[in-house]
Amino acid sequence: MAADANRFATPRMAAGALFLDDQDRVLLVHKTYGNGWDIPGGYVDIGESPAAACRRELREELGLDREPQRLLVVDWAPNDGEGDKVLWLFDCGTLGDDEQRIVLDATELDRWQWAPMSKVDDYVISRLARRLTHAHTARANRNTVYLEHGQLPGRGHPP
Repeated sequence: MAADANRFATPRMAAGALFLDDQDRVLLVHKTYGNGWDIPGGYVDIGESPAAACRRELREELGLDREPQRLLVVDWAPNDGEGDKVLWLFDCGTLGDDEQRIVLDATELDRWQWAPMSKVDDYVISRLARRLTHAHTARANRNTVYLEHGQLPGRGHPP
């Protein structure tokens, strides 16, 4: 029996970058649209890998050519407005001297800053805060985690 292609998921995918500094702060960017503070990253284009999308978004948004070092989180996070979504979060290392070379894409971003991981809830939407917290732990433990709605499976799915 042939499979019904209309049943297969066709999620939107997005890829983001985690940068931490030596003071346990995460790099956030302020978008000129949407929810305000976010991490660098964006949607994956057709035929593009999530890692390649992350690298492209870093070039476009921050003017930095950085290859993602390691996958930290895969988050299945659908929403009413966009349907199924799969979000990939990569460890992109430390910025070091590259911090001085950041050039924002002024059409999408108006500023960036370091935010303490302990205060990330004050900056970003709750689902992203949960994702960042799990990514931070995964980076420290040198592993990768699968999430649903920003949390480990079986823990419900808050908005």
